[in-house]
Amino acid sequence: MPKLKTHSGAKKRFSLTKSGKVKRAMTKKRHLLNGHGKTTKLKRALRGTTYADKTNVSAVKRMLPYQ
Repeated sequence: MPKLKTHSGAKKRFSLTKSGKVKRAMTKKRHLLNGHGKTTKLKRALRGTTYADKTNVSAVKRMLPYQ
């Protein structure tokens, strides 16, 4: 059986935790944090990482076969 290819866009944006959750980085969204109408507290909260929505977990795991 041939090796599966990892989706190159997904490997830059997602990673899996030890428990199997999909961690989502705030990549490509830095420009959204520069605008007006956002408090410093809100921008600081949006800076970090979060977990992917449960509806997208299976799709992300298919794109990252060896994680």
